[in-house]
Amino acid sequence: MTVAASFYPSPRAQIHPTTWRRPPKINTKSHKNLYFLFSSNSNTFFKPSLSPTPFPLNLKSPSNPIQLLPLSDSVQDNLVENLESSMNSLMPINEIGQITPLESCPRIFIQDPPWIASLFLKGLYKRTDQEVKLEFKEMDKSKYNLLRRRQIKAETEAWERMVEEYRELEREMCEKKLAPNLPYVKALFLGWFEPFRDAIEREQKMQRTDKQKAAFAPHIDALPADKMAVIVMHKMMGLFMAGAQEGFVQVVQAAVQIGMAIEQEVRIHSFLEKTKNYRSKNIVAGTEEGLRKEKEILMKHVNSLVRKRRLKEVQKLLKKEEIKPWSRDTQAKLGCLLIELLTGSAYVQPPLNQSADGPPDIRPAFRHKYKAVIKNPRQKFVKNYGVIECDPLVLMGLDKTVKHMLIPYVPMLVPPKKWKGYDKGGHLFLPSYIMRTHGSRKQQDAIKDVPAKQMQKVFEALDMLGNTKWRINRRVLSIVECIWDRGGNIAGLIDREDVPVPEKPPTEDLSEIQEWKWSVRKAKKINLERHSQRCDTELKLSVARKMRDEEGFYYPHNVDFRGRAYPMHPHLNHLSSDLCRGMLEFAEGRPLGKSGLHWLKIHLANLYSGGVEKLSHDGRLSFVENHLSDIFESADNPVNGNRWWLTAEDPFQFLAACINLSEALRSSSPHTVISHLPIHQDGSCNGLQHYAALGRDSLEAAAVNLTPGDKPADVYSEIAMRVHDIMKRDSDKDPATNPQALIAKVLIDQVDRKLVKQTVMTSVYGVTYVGAREQIKKRLEEKGLITDDRLLFTAACYASKVTLAALGEIFEAARGIMGWLGDCAKVISSENQPVRWTTPLGLPVVQPYRKSERHLVRTSLQVFKIIFSKYLICSIHNLNSTN
Repeated sequence: MTVAASFYPSPRAQIHPTTWRRPPKINTKSHKNLYFLFSSNSNTFFKPSLSPTPFPLNLKSPSNPIQLLPLSDSVQDNLVENLESSMNSLMPINEIGQITPLESCPRIFIQDPPWIASLFLKGLYKRTDQEVKLEFKEMDKSKYNLLRRRQIKAETEAWERMVEEYRELEREMCEKKLAPNLPYVKALFLGWFEPFRDAIEREQKMQRTDKQKAAFAPHIDALPADKMAVIVMHKMMGLFMAGAQEGFVQVVQAAVQIGMAIEQEVRIHSFLEKTKNYRSKNIVAGTEEGLRKEKEILMKHVNSLVRKRRLKEVQKLLKKEEIKPWSRDTQAKLGCLLIELLTGSAYVQPPLNQSADGPPDIRPAFRHKYKAVIKNPRQKFVKNYGVIECDPLVLMGLDKTVKHMLIPYVPMLVPPKKWKGYDKGGHLFLPSYIMRTHGSRKQQDAIKDVPAKQMQKVFEALDMLGNTKWRINRRVLSIVECIWDRGGNIAGLIDREDVPVPEKPPTEDLSEIQEWKWSVRKAKKINLERHSQRCDTELKLSVARKMRDEEGFYYPHNVDFRGRAYPMHPHLNHLSSDLCRGMLEFAEGRPLGKSGLHWLKIHLANLYSGGVEKLSHDGRLSFVENHLSDIFESADNPVNGNRWWLTAEDPFQFLAACINLSEALRSSSPHTVISHLPIHQDGSCNGLQHYAALGRDSLEAAAVNLTPGDKPADVYSEIAMRVHDIMKRDSDKDPATNPQALIAKVLIDQVDRKLVKQTVMTSVYGVTYVGAREQIKKRLEEKGLITDDRLLFTAACYASKVTLAALGEIFEAARGIMGWLGDCAKVISSENQPVRWTTPLGLPVVQPYRKSERHLVRTSLQVFKIIFSKYLICSIHNLNSTN
């Protein structure tokens, strides 16, 4: 807060902190500075030039000079003392370098004319402003160092703190002091921790002594067994929470994810070991007390390096013996071994039945099995996948204890490191790479070999995104928590209750039994999907709660192989769902101003959607003006009011905009209200925009808003109308000669903008017929009007063909360009070379899709194949990311 003072022509300074105004700007000549206010008999400090303005040069000092009373010590309230200090730096200096006392430098005015007071304050203000800025700079520096220490500890000690917690719980359990209300997931992990750790220790010992060492032998011993156990347990459960379908995850996915997590922690652990320059002579190696003391010394040394700000020296030390990246084979083999050890160590036990006489039912928490998956419902093609299946007892209640899971990659408390190379930037210690290459060595080499100067624009763009300071919108978060505690099921939140599983009917009729089995299978599938979405919501809320009280935080960004920038934190970020965007806002606000208030209203109308976003600007502003009462009601009473905000397409972002707009309109000065609200702006089907621009096609350009218009064009609605016309023609045909006529009659009333939108969006990025079919099938499932699965599949096949045909009719030039790019890719790949190009920003791209090749990886758990796809060019993604 800026504080100011007003001086009056009286012997006493009057301070008005709440009414500070910058002194009026006066055009003064060069000699009219602060020095002319003092004179000295012993030393001529300056010789003022004559001025046409009358000025009294012979006034004597006042008998009662102004007394500057000391105020409080805060920066805001200590303005007078700061002014006095700043005056000292301008005092005359005598021959021996001492400041001449104030008495020998008499003040030359008692009752100042207004122009003198203004001039006097102008000089003081400039000087004081510099002093206050320096003081604030020192405060910011101190705060930054504190936040940086917290960030380093969060990155380097996350798993270590979790290991210590399990050790402490283990000791409490041995002493019978364990609290009976231990969280569900903690209780599971505690039961698995000791046997799993012991199993890893046995494997480590065996690999040390075995003459024929396994391929993963150097890596299994790279971390302490207890830390490795904690990482595997948390990563495994995280996979089941984040996206497990039907209660299982594929082995190859789980193994690689665990291998990557172990590799990251090995790098951090290696750094901690390298910073240990000495060992205490009093430590007895091999004893528990000795290890504890050794760890304390190590952590003190690391903290000392952090306090001394020797981070660069430490990073140079680490660079000297840099660990080479692990191959995907190594990650998979180590991950499979650890999964195998976990499945043999983790068990669950149902609640004891008091009436049961038999032994307790103890069964494995995880099972490795092969699951048959039908790739195409119309064909009898079955493929077996190795999966890890989770026991239902483990999944039960897991979504309610997500907050106890460790999330190592969280938003940063300080700005991320500036990007300077492939692996130079982002997090302070956690491994960070500028591109998500998914193991593509050619792409990694291309990024590493390119000159840094060529990548400078990419670095600057990512740094700009990473330096954006965010914070949690506490008001929206509290509303989300209230709705979530009440069971969800509104505003896009998933229902927290499962659908009931039908009971078996008391009949022996085969058709009824078959229908019952089908309904049971469907109910279980819905419940598993709900469980996964509940876990995902809890992960987002867990991060939001953790960052709620932070003044601000930052998201380091990197790019995918197409050059699109994404936050490196996966759960809560500004590119995620409506829930995430609604809970985030800029940490540094700005006054709305006339332009900001105008765009805030348009932003609110865009978020409401329902056709409102396609109106002209005046139409959208009229919509807001006509619903001001609903906007105020939504902001004042979002949970128990009329809930008008729930009718918006993006409800939580819409609610945040309602709150901000209500605050502004109710203010006496709406344009000066500080706003923290991000306003997202997007193009109209960006891929088609680029094709229209490349083809210089005016009709296609108008369809995607590349030409001016009174209101936005809607390409999705136009294609939906074309699809409807095609289906109308097909439905009038004879079903005996044209089987598609019946399907067209079923679908004709379900065709809308939403049905075709995703397919149109992805068609320019190379979506196949199969991909389009699956997209439309999901939209038809959401409508729920077709309940028969076979009919649903047939309808999706027909609708996808019609949609792609309609798209080709409207965007002929785009299809031609896509065909030409595909032909280029075929010519290049025929020479057994990958497709390469450089984006306008200087980013080198090596196309990652290639002809299917199978690479067998033999692990202790199973043999699986790593499969690569054929070359498909995707340069449009790069053009889109450049914008």
